[in-house]
Amino acid sequence: MSTIGRPGLEAQMRRLIERQAVVEVCTRMAWHADQREWEALKGVFADEVRLDYTSLNGGEPAALSPRQIVDAWSQVLGGFDATRHLLGGHLVTVEDDTAVCTASFQATHRLANPFGAPLWTLGGTYRFDLVRADGDWKISGVVMTATWADGNRELMALAAKAAG
Repeated sequence: MSTIGRPGLEAQMRRLIERQAVVEVCTRMAWHADQREWEALKGVFADEVRLDYTSLNGGEPAALSPRQIVDAWSQVLGGFDATRHLLGGHLVTVEDDTAVCTASFQATHRLANPFGAPLWTLGGTYRFDLVRADGDWKISGVVMTATWADGNRELMALAAKAAG
């Protein structure tokens, strides 16, 4: 059966394209952070981002600029020998010029350490809120919910010290 002229096909294609664009920008956040591509990382964020890492660090969510986020992340992630943030199982909802993407994640952090294990791995879920800005999707909110961890959490403090 030919799909040419099939009612609804064009709308389905648009939804798939939008979904892929949302997944792409979320994946780019992880990729640019792992590759230490700090300028490119700024480009995935909206002008203001509600960042919520309270499940890991406590405290309160914060509204930050892309520069503030990148400055903070580069001071910690930049101190590791390597990091790898993997996202999967993306669920995407698009409504007009907003979108929500939830995904499972596993983040592995590596730092040579003569007094303990060199790896800390964290897993859980991300919720990304996105807005369309000038035709592109930008992340306007990130909620990271940590559900498990393994290894040496002290590496975070050592990496921050190494980067500073």
